[in-house]
Amino acid sequence: MKWSEISIHTTNEAIEPISHILHEAGASGVVIEDPFELTKEREDQFGEIYQLNPDDYPEEGVIVKAYLPVNSFLGETVEAIKESINNLIIYDIDVGKNKITISEVNEEEWATAWKKYYNPVKISEKFTIVPTWEIYHPVSSDELIIELDPGMAFGTGTHPTTVMCIQAIERTVRPGDRVIDVGTGSGVLSIAAAMLGAEDVRAYDLDDVAVTQAKLNIKLNKVNNIVTVSQNNLLDGVEENSADVIVANILAEVILRFTDDAARVVKPGGYFITSGIIQQKKDSVKEALMNSGFEIVETILMEDWVAIISKRL
Repeated sequence: MKWSEISIHTTNEAIEPISHILHEAGASGVVIEDPFELTKEREDQFGEIYQLNPDDYPEEGVIVKAYLPVNSFLGETVEAIKESINNLIIYDIDVGKNKITISEVNEEEWATAWKKYYNPVKISEKFTIVPTWEIYHPVSSDELIIELDPGMAFGTGTHPTTVMCIQAIERTVRPGDRVIDVGTGSGVLSIAAAMLGAEDVRAYDLDDVAVTQAKLNIKLNKVNNIVTVSQNNLLDGVEENSADVIVANILAEVILRFTDDAARVVKPGGYFITSGIIQQKKDSVKEALMNSGFEIVETILMEDWVAIISKRL
């Protein structure tokens, strides 16, 4: 099969929304080329050291690459992607150069192109993310291994917004807790909560492809007896006081839409973990959380991203 590679030169701020746009357009894999990776310090005991070619990375900004099947609708799909990316400006999202190029690759080249970027990575005190095609041996007896098949436009759980969420989940989820994961994507946050002893985890996503992918990863990690995945719009229809912890790794603009619902669903004294927030949106999210009856417990920063742990009063 022939694939078309669409390459977008953009900013760190726009990675998440552009990845979502590409997924919605039917992308079968996303690669993020960030020059920060060239200087990032890594510890070799986690098996994540590998050679990076500086020629593959832009001097500034980031490049997001996606892969679309070559068919008679390709031209229309690319134009729709361009229009959606241009519309991000309406939400005050800086798209940078927004230079888009198209090239053709075959299936074997596509597989190599994106898999070479993903390796086992220890992302917190307890968790290591391991792509399904990698062989990995734990380095400690209490290490928790999450295996992920990224599939479609979902990453391998190592983006800063996901890393911060998992670190926050480690600090808040206790054995026996009921957890809700809003916008589950790959299902990695639900898997982490289940591995930490949550009794019941409900994972929601509006996208049916995300629901399918999350179910596969949850079964792969043998937590499908704890995690239930279903299609749902945010917290619509979810009963009151039904969660000890809610986690949402989505855009700040979306978080602002359902802080009141989160306060309704989480139990008094329960936690609401929010991530996917750029620095410029941090204060507006904090204000919305407090207005909905949450206390800000902790703010976590990583690169240009923010995660917030809040507690219902």
